[in-house]
Amino acid sequence: MPQSRARYLMDQLLSNTLSKDEFDELLGSLGQEQMAKDYSDILEQYFNDLLARQQINEKDPLQNRE
Repeated sequence: MPQSRARYLMDQLLSNTLSKDEFDELLGSLGQEQMAKDYSDILEQYFNDLLARQQINEKDPLQNRE
């Protein structure tokens, strides 16, 4: 299944590899209701994953070290 454009742009943003054109596209699409919902859902999932990893690290700081 192809990755959604919103997912691609957010992945690029979060990995600090977003080009200027992609950044402009992301900013331009924030006002679009469906894209804003997609971005919101993606960011919510991203931050929930961060919180879950933080909780794991607090329980066992030596687990999942990169």
